Amino acid sequence: MSNPVFERIQQDLSENDVVLYMKGTPMFPQCGFSAAVVQVLTGLGVKFKGIDILVDPSLREGVKQFTNWPTLPQLYVKGEFVGGCDIVREMAGNGELAALLKDKGVAFNG
Repeated sequence: MSNPVFERIQQDLSENDVVLYMKGTPMFPQCGFSAAVVQVLTGLGVKFKGIDILVDPSLREGVKQFTNWPTLPQLYVKGEFVGGCDIVREMAGNGELAALLKDKGVAFNG
């Protein structure tokens, strides 16, 4: 049985190197956790696609089911789930996020 929400997520991930499922938009984040991840990505100069899960309740729940991860925001790099806010901040702080971006061939200021 196909799941249209999972198909949409797969399409988002295949069309964009870096995807952030978040509350709000990169210009207007609607929660502090989403704002913090946007700040990390912007600080690294990473081009990313921010997708507002607040406009579609099925997407909001579908993303959580897709990764089996209960919280948002959720960051993906080249289709791979990286984590939520705390993980992204920790990875940025210790250099792991820059290393991951480099390993995956994603352009950034690093």
